[in-house]
Amino acid sequence: MNTPTQYRGLNPKAILLSILGVIALIIMFFASKTIFENVDAGEIVIIQDPIDGDLHFYTAQGMKFQKFGKVTKYQKSFQYWFSVATDQGKKLDQSIKIRYNDGGHAQISGSVRCDLPMDNEHLTLIHTKLGSQVALEHELVRPVYEKAIYMTGPLMSSKESYAEKRNMMISYIEDQANLGVYKTVSKEVKGIDPITDVEKTVTQVELVKADNAPGKIAREEISPLQTFGVKAYNLSINSITYDGTVEAQISSQQKAIMEVQTAMAEAKKAEQRAITVTKEGEANAAKSKWEQEVIKAKMVTEAQQKLEVAELDRKAAEQTKQQQILLGQGEAERKRLVMSADGALEKKLETYADVMKTFATEFAKQKWVPETLLMTGGESGGKQYSPVMDMMNMFMVKTARDLNLDMTIPAGRTVRSPSSTDTSEAKSVPASGSRPSSKK
Repeated sequence: MNTPTQYRGLNPKAILLSILGVIALIIMFFASKTIFENVDAGEIVIIQDPIDGDLHFYTAQGMKFQKFGKVTKYQKSFQYWFSVATDQGKKLDQSIKIRYNDGGHAQISGSVRCDLPMDNEHLTLIHTKLGSQVALEHELVRPVYEKAIYMTGPLMSSKESYAEKRNMMISYIEDQANLGVYKTVSKEVKGIDPITDVEKTVTQVELVKADNAPGKIAREEISPLQTFGVKAYNLSINSITYDGTVEAQISSQQKAIMEVQTAMAEAKKAEQRAITVTKEGEANAAKSKWEQEVIKAKMVTEAQQKLEVAELDRKAAEQTKQQQILLGQGEAERKRLVMSADGALEKKLETYADVMKTFATEFAKQKWVPETLLMTGGESGGKQYSPVMDMMNMFMVKTARDLNLDMTIPAGRTVRSPSSTDTSEAKSVPASGSRPSSKK
């Protein structure tokens, strides 16, 4: 048999060794995954030897020698979802059902963070009892929270879980999941339904206090999470979906509460408005009062000013009075001194002159002078008699007496005063402005 030209010169032994080498490389490539194992920073790796079955625990990251052993991986920390949303956890509804003491039901949706222990004892328990991450979540974490949620429901009503005890519900669930479910006692209690106002019997659950720990709550059992060393925290409830009956009751209660709140708000508003109106009235009254006070103060000030002005006027009048009195006293004293000095001769003469002037003016208007005068005692050395002259003399004498004047003429002819006792003879004196007429 002839050998092909391209195979001439090759050693069959070398060809065999090359084939064996390729096979060995292929075997080593597939066997390398069972020889070495890479541990991530967020993983716990447990390797079970293939011969003796010993378990080796690796919590630090890096390349580890597998030795063809079985590898099981767990997450050091993970978020467990029991959510109704399909984008949280698995693509199905994982919410947990709860039943309240009033018979209402709801689906609780949320999540919780879990941390695995790092010690070999608890890891051995987890691996030997559960064996995988999936079993850890669904055979340990979920049952624990289902039980905690179930035991929390009887501690409150649907309405309480919706409103006033919502935070307390989360606290109850988290506490029972980590430390164990509470020991409780149930009793029947009659109460009034807040919606229908009808009396009904409600099963009320009360917590039992621990005997050996005052202030603590007794537990039915120790939490499995505590037994396996798993720490659960940061429980978050993202929704509570109540059944139709409870939703209707809650809606009715919310409506009633809103109506009450609205009525209270309206009452508060009316009360506040009344207070505001009262305050405004008080403010207006105070304003009016102070406006009146301002007017009063102004009037008081004006009255005070007038009083002060009147007082000043009175004092000025008093001063004027005193001044006038002093002036009068001075004038009186002056006149007295003048009278004492000359008998007020100047005034008397002025008065006398005025009287005589007036008399002469009025007297001249009358025809008192007769055309014929009677003379006595002969033509020579005899006396003329004139009644007019006598009247004039008497008037002058009276005036002189009134003025306290001495009108006596020391030389020449005398004219007797009408008061003189010698009236036997009288000489005629010609009237002013007339001539003596001849005797008939």
